[in-house]
Amino acid sequence: MSPGNIITVFGSARPQAGEADYEEARQLGGELARRGFQVCSGGYTGVMEAVSRGAKEAGGRTIAITSTFFRTQANTWVDEEHAASTWQERLFELIRFGEGFVACKGGTGTLVELAVVWEMLNKGVMAGKPFVTLGDFWSPIIERVREVEANHGSRWGEARTRLVRGAQNPAEAAAYLAETLAKR
Repeated sequence: MSPGNIITVFGSARPQAGEADYEEARQLGGELARRGFQVCSGGYTGVMEAVSRGAKEAGGRTIAITSTFFRTQANTWVDEEHAASTWQERLFELIRFGEGFVACKGGTGTLVELAVVWEMLNKGVMAGKPFVTLGDFWSPIIERVREVEANHGSRWGEARTRLVRGAQNPAEAAAYLAETLAKR
């Protein structure tokens, strides 16, 4: 694995093949793979399966960080699986593997992943890794947090520069990650 080569994608386990959120994640996987990225995800169903499937269909390589906590098999599109013991260990392994991140539409699990990555970037725990949200789903939350930070004169990273970038489609997300990581 070369530095800057792995993008971790977060998203819901609920979407199924043929549904809009699944197909968008599948397209994202393909866009990332065509730009030379390996795709890392939680390895299960929904967005995780779709992004892995899209990457494999485009000739890419996929990594899954699963957990014995969930007692579930990784999806069939996974090339390399790493099993964590706990939910928390899995979360931090997903973050550790990624040189960049994409948060797709999701529920509370995806919200936690988004918040932890954002906070690690904000506090400088993790230096300058690009982070993209796909679509408008997370925009109201991100904008509200930015408003609160600005109103309270925060001195942390988000107050100085935007740490989370929105992308309207998979191609835009993948292009931003490729461009940003190429500058490193």
